Amino acid sequence: MKTRIAIIGLGMAVTPHARGLVDLADTVEVVHAFSPSAERRTSFAERFPFPTCDRLDTILGDDRVEAVAVFTPANTHRDIALKCAAAGKHVLMEKPLDITTARAVELVEGCRAAGVTLGVVLQHRFRPAGQTLAELLATGELGAIVGCSTVIRLWRPQGYYDEPGRGSFARDGGGVLISQGIHTLDLMLSLAGPITEVAGFATTTPVHRMETEDMVCAAVRFANGAFGTIDATTAAYPGFPERIELTCEKGTAVLAGTSLTVQFQDGRRIDVAPDDSAGGTGADPMAFPHDYHRAVMADFVEAIRTGREPRVTGEEALKVHRLIDALIAAGSSDRRVAVEP
Repeated sequence: MKTRIAIIGLGMAVTPHARGLVDLADTVEVVHAFSPSAERRTSFAERFPFPTCDRLDTILGDDRVEAVAVFTPANTHRDIALKCAAAGKHVLMEKPLDITTARAVELVEGCRAAGVTLGVVLQHRFRPAGQTLAELLATGELGAIVGCSTVIRLWRPQGYYDEPGRGSFARDGGGVLISQGIHTLDLMLSLAGPITEVAGFATTTPVHRMETEDMVCAAVRFANGAFGTIDATTAAYPGFPERIELTCEKGTAVLAGTSLTVQFQDGRRIDVAPDDSAGGTGADPMAFPHDYHRAVMADFVEAIRTGREPRVTGEEALKVHRLIDALIAAGSSDRRVAVEP
């Protein structure tokens, strides 16, 4: 039997997910695609072969729907997820979990209490280059990590932030960290482990007119004793591939977009060539294929069917939320800030 899913939210974020669901038609059936906007429902129906509806209650009351995939603005995530969980629906949530960590915790705990599966769309973990590096670290081939540098230099024109609510605390919960950098920061934490302490700066540069930060520079200390840096911005024209550089006891690994280069001190070298999925770093945030969004959906569906956890759980996503909180707190003060465990 196919897993029956409903889509909630038909704005910009839905496109790569809907394309992935078309690819997964042999195993997944989309029962409803909901938006309160008639214009968005019409536009969506012209592009995708899924039935639309105009009321969330239609989804909540349909016993055929096993799971929902939520692609609405961040400030709606908690309330939608809790309603769906109360109706017995599993939840796949687009990042971030919500606009504050407190609301995100309520979302995660509510899904756990209801006994439904919660997965989070942090698709960078599904890139082959990152998976190869994770395996090398897990086997100990590179030895202990002693340093980690994460660079997120993206470009968003002012027109991007002119959309009502974008770049605000009320709708998005923050700027470059929670809206764009969250993917790379999550991948970094999955590879290098938790960060315990941060110190740094956060600002809104003259490049943008927006409420929240568009540039953050920080020094960090990892739980294993390694030092690191985080450099994130949406003011770097025309946008560059994100980088995670790991300095290890036996060599150095560099993830740049979807490529990987590992150089061992004994002379060995491993290379993973880039693919075409590392777009979205420039003016068009949706300029990338849907491969890894499809992988997130496939993993979520398999988790439901087998009863296992999805690769990125709500608890995993809370780790990057708490790191972002600490980075913002440090950036608005002259002190070091501990990351909430």
